[in-house]
Amino acid sequence: MTTPSATADQRPQAPAGPARPTGPRALLNVVGGQNLILLLALAAVLALFGSLNINYLSWNNIQVIAEAATIAGLLAVVQTVVIICGGLDISVGSQAGLASVVSAMVFTSTGSSALLGMGAAVLVGAAVGLLNGAVIIYGRVNPTIATLAGLAAYKGVAQLISDGRAQGYVLGDPLFVFLSRGKIAGLPTMVWILILIAAAVHVLLTYTDIGRNIYALGGNDTAARLAGINLNKYLLSVYALTGMVAAVAGVLLTARTGSGQPTSGSEGLELQAITAAALGGCALKGGKGGIGGTLLAVALLGALQNGLTVQGINTFWQNVAQGLLLVAAVVIQQRRGRERAVGLPA
Repeated sequence: MTTPSATADQRPQAPAGPARPTGPRALLNVVGGQNLILLLALAAVLALFGSLNINYLSWNNIQVIAEAATIAGLLAVVQTVVIICGGLDISVGSQAGLASVVSAMVFTSTGSSALLGMGAAVLVGAAVGLLNGAVIIYGRVNPTIATLAGLAAYKGVAQLISDGRAQGYVLGDPLFVFLSRGKIAGLPTMVWILILIAAAVHVLLTYTDIGRNIYALGGNDTAARLAGINLNKYLLSVYALTGMVAAVAGVLLTARTGSGQPTSGSEGLELQAITAAALGGCALKGGKGGIGGTLLAVALLGALQNGLTVQGINTFWQNVAQGLLLVAAVVIQQRRGRERAVGLPA
């Protein structure tokens, strides 16, 4: 007598996998805790200043905020890459100022050739970026000290070649006018440039072996070297990329102000870039961070600065707020990483 075979309901079932989170937890997994905090902070800033001034949330003012944040945003994007790989670049503001002067001076000296001016600026940016990387690698200088020296040196070079004055006038050229005042699909051209560069860097970091190696370099450089990653090549490339994007920011600074600016408009940009990267979730020790969080932090800083300006609050308070936000970002990172307090028992 044969035993009846088990029905489909009686057959052993494969163990179920972990249930997928739903609701708020699913949203948190997609957006990320750090980004969600930034979104809430941005919403709070917009709501606060929107309630104080009816024009603050107008489309025109939103465009003003976005356009004003573009130059610092470009520097913050590449600062994110530098920090992820375990470095730091304090000289990005001076690089932008030098590129601004070069773009205007070449534009003037070549008979108003905008493309030559922009190309020369990007080449200079790549050169100073490679110089930073070479000093760090072959001089064995700490990145903070090396780029602090660059901050002073590049600023000095920009002042020397321009005699400390704004150079040229570029707003008679259609290309510079398009960069400064043009719009594509309702958004300023400068904002589109930030979006395109940020998207390209995001793809590089997230979906390529180069990006994975950059994270590995910042997370554990010894393990990365043992895995066969050429650390020197990556560091030189990252700093060269930083110089080139800083030069693009300098060209936009020239277009926005109408002339090459050795210092005006570029001073303090390095602090804004580092603050945005830290607020966006970059671990200052390297190996962690992303472009999405950095852009949210740039938007938050831009909205805050514009709100303070619209309310007529002394602009010096913007520096105070920026400094406090940087400290807050680092404190949160230390707490999350459970770092031991310096000088205190564990």
